[in-house]
Amino acid sequence: MTTEEEVARHYTHGTLERTILEALTASGKDIDTLVASDISALDELHLGWRTATVELGKDIGLEPHMHLLDVGSGIGGPARYFAETYECRVTGVDLTDEFVEVAEALTSRCGLDDRAEFHQASALALPFEDRSFDAASMIHVGMNIEDKKTLFAEVHRVLKPGARFGVYDVMRMQDAALGYPMPWADTIATSFVEPPENYRRLLVAGGFEIEHECSRRELVRTLVREMREKAETSGPSPLGPHVVMGPSAKTRLGNVFDALENGVIAPIEIIARA
Repeated sequence: MTTEEEVARHYTHGTLERTILEALTASGKDIDTLVASDISALDELHLGWRTATVELGKDIGLEPHMHLLDVGSGIGGPARYFAETYECRVTGVDLTDEFVEVAEALTSRCGLDDRAEFHQASALALPFEDRSFDAASMIHVGMNIEDKKTLFAEVHRVLKPGARFGVYDVMRMQDAALGYPMPWADTIATSFVEPPENYRRLLVAGGFEIEHECSRRELVRTLVREMREKAETSGPSPLGPHVVMGPSAKTRLGNVFDALENGVIAPIEIIARA
């Protein structure tokens, strides 16, 4: 089995669409009249969740006329937010067939399928013509990709000159062991967490110019603290990453929060220009 096949298997749930719809119904949502914000508690599968997505969209500088490529689009949370908020067109690609199917189904329920579409594809061989997109985003994807050189070269190929590429990944800040399982991998075999300097070097090698870099560590620490306090007073929410991640969510999230708190990793945003 290839690394990409192992990664796709890691994220495959089996009955994900039904599980999500049941969770939404249990939380009081009308699944026949959804808007993107109704799903945001469970479809923003990255540290910082919707708040981090909002900041990334601002930093990319999205506008209504743009066509955005979302690399590793998951079940479509950020893509729906970008399409709804900026009224731009979004094309998402993801390795996992089930994620693509669920992204399409939820986007249709939100009435955004005229602005956002999703395809099963590898980020290392994007199925698009050169200079097809006005901007690109990649949220918590690089941790599953060892060959970041090819990844960044492919994104650069499909971007128009001057287009921005917003990267938001978990990056290594200390040379210390990570505890597995993590949200993105069961073992180190499919985990490729690298320091920011590697990203910068490979982005530049791929033809990009670095415009901006910032850490979202303190933002995430604050959100995690607020989330835990709310759970203590109000009980666990029926909506959250656990809906998609399943029974192992508590362990996986605990491991990533511990590594974040100890300074071993941090969620880093890098804005690069083609």
